[in-house]
Amino acid sequence: VYESFVEGAKDGFDIALRIIPYLVAILVAIGMFRASGAMDLLIGLIAPLLNIIGFPPENLPLAFMRPLSGSGSLGLFTDLVNQYGTDSIFTKIGATMFGSTETTFYVLAVYFGSVGIRKSRHALIAGLIADAVGILSAVYICKIIFI
Repeated sequence: VYESFVEGAKDGFDIALRIIPYLVAILVAIGMFRASGAMDLLIGLIAPLLNIIGFPPENLPLAFMRPLSGSGSLGLFTDLVNQYGTDSIFTKIGATMFGSTETTFYVLAVYFGSVGIRKSRHALIAGLIADAVGILSAVYICKIIFI
């Protein structure tokens, strides 16, 4: 049993070594996206359009960050809680959004990178569509329940 455990741990370590470059790449890209001001610019451009359909601009940073990074989106969600309180509609939408979506780019980079898949085919588009449905559903359902 011990030998099987050690062999499995060795295989796990090898997988971790293969994943590290993909993790570093996605984390650097996210940092550059936020630090360059591109996220703020994108939010400024899209906010008026989404406001027409009732999407609160306060939740846009979380909606953009969630497919990219779990820790980055958790930080943005924490900012929502600190700024608006735990009982605000923005925080409730953010919490629902957080639970209804996935860190799509992270998952694709780590899972596909760990097994050596180079052609993701439709996985990215399917994941982003699922994220969009989760985000819009979170807004819609929270507005029905809490307003």
